[in-house]
Amino acid sequence: MKAAPIPEHDQQRLQALRELLILDTPAEERFDKLVAFAAGEFDVPIALISLVDENRQWFKAKVGLAVCETSREISFCGHALESSDFLIVPDTLADERFNDNPLVTGAPFIRFYVGAPLVLPSGHVAGTLCLIDQKPRQLDPLDLSILGALRDLALHELAGERRGI
Repeated sequence: MKAAPIPEHDQQRLQALRELLILDTPAEERFDKLVAFAAGEFDVPIALISLVDENRQWFKAKVGLAVCETSREISFCGHALESSDFLIVPDTLADERFNDNPLVTGAPFIRFYVGAPLVLPSGHVAGTLCLIDQKPRQLDPLDLSILGALRDLALHELAGERRGI
């Protein structure tokens, strides 16, 4: 397993994330509905809004997982922090970054992952809107377009959170 790399400007990214004032806040219907819709639309057992801080990925909203966070070191979303492009892993067992990850070899047995980066106005990636399945799969351009639109809604809600809307 390759640990998620630390972005060059991680301290600035973390500051932008903290300024959202959203870490460790209670569940909110607007985020919960968004991940529930994503899970249903893409027929995946797990959908998350994942925010990555210094040591963990924390789930603002989740469908299909009981835990609220995992270690940043083993996180898939941590690998998505350096790019505004989707991180797509069609089959985790065929990807050397993840094939021996404990989230692949044990529960929840991740085999497919796609993360749509949550790019803040500062240009830093706070985390992802991600979809996870227990079987390999692909997404077509229309799927990615829909996921991108849902990601944009999540970003709008995150920005509204900061403004107190």
